[in-house]
Amino acid sequence: ATTFNYDVRLNLDTSFTGKDLLRTTLRAGNFAKSSFAPGNLNSLEVGFEENCGANVDCGDVVAINRLFYQFPIGSGFTATVGARVRQDDMMAMWPSVYPGDSVLDIFTYAGSPGTYSLNLGAGAGLTYTDPSGFNASINYVSANGGNGNPSKGVTPFSGNAKGGILTDASASTFTTQLGYAAKNWGAAFAYTYGQGVGFSGTPFAANTATGASNYNSIALSAYWQPETSGWMPSISTGWGYTGFSYDTAAAGGTGSAAQSWYVGLQWDDAFVKGNAAGFAFGQPTFITAQNGTGYPNDAGYAFEWWYKFQVTDHISVTPAIFYLTNPGGENTFPPQAPVDGALNNFGALVKTTFKF
Repeated sequence: ATTFNYDVRLNLDTSFTGKDLLRTTLRAGNFAKSSFAPGNLNSLEVGFEENCGANVDCGDVVAINRLFYQFPIGSGFTATVGARVRQDDMMAMWPSVYPGDSVLDIFTYAGSPGTYSLNLGAGAGLTYTDPSGFNASINYVSANGGNGNPSKGVTPFSGNAKGGILTDASASTFTTQLGYAAKNWGAAFAYTYGQGVGFSGTPFAANTATGASNYNSIALSAYWQPETSGWMPSISTGWGYTGFSYDTAAAGGTGSAAQSWYVGLQWDDAFVKGNAAGFAFGQPTFITAQNGTGYPNDAGYAFEWWYKFQVTDHISVTPAIFYLTNPGGENTFPPQAPVDGALNNFGALVKTTFKF
């Protein structure tokens, strides 16, 4: 069916000294029942709907999506603390210039959804930026930091009792990043330790992440952009590797390692000044090795093409198409069935954006 969906975000920014920031973000959406529902590989970056728990429809509900305070400490250091803060809110640099508001959500993680999971919850972080371009970031986020019950429940991360900060059930990420940002290029290396945090990828990879007792993920990302717009696009690329660990009694996936990568190209002032065009391709996070059972057929590819018409300074219209090969990965077929002719997915949409 054809659908008409929306995502609304309103940032309320306050500063007390002119150098600090208190941000409150209100957000609402109705994508959970669309073809672009959050959690799927064909989810859009704007494909949002508030999570109110299992079997609860939260479409059209306005909720607090961000609430954090950011302030400088000395020369070059910035601290962030908040009850609703996202991992990337506490990064000294983002190692990509491919637009985060393009089309598919899977191309918004700098090539490594395991490392840059964009975990959202209670957290704190510290960044350092040197005038030479070198920078460093360290942060911690607990998705269950507002829940006072530290128990994991009957099964690990089962959802019926979990919470706390720095507990086994906190659904947390600890991330460090070292980067360098020059005038028109940059690069970064990042590491994340996660506990019970799902992230974008094939269903097998996503379930493995939440079922594992913990995982370790690394990312290498870089970008380059021309000094003047023309036929040469900006180039952003990234690669990620994740290894999973299990408690002896842990339930969940059997995947022990996963990888992902992407390349994103953007042409500024494409055909008309102010417009832009983009193309991205890569492999969403997929399981590359299983515990004791060899290599699964979990890999697939993703492609997106889009062109943004800048109608006015505040309104843009972006037609887009995308294509996914084997988006179900290992879960497309029962283990005993053949894997020939795996499911593919083609999508098309028109996105209109209003900014004020």
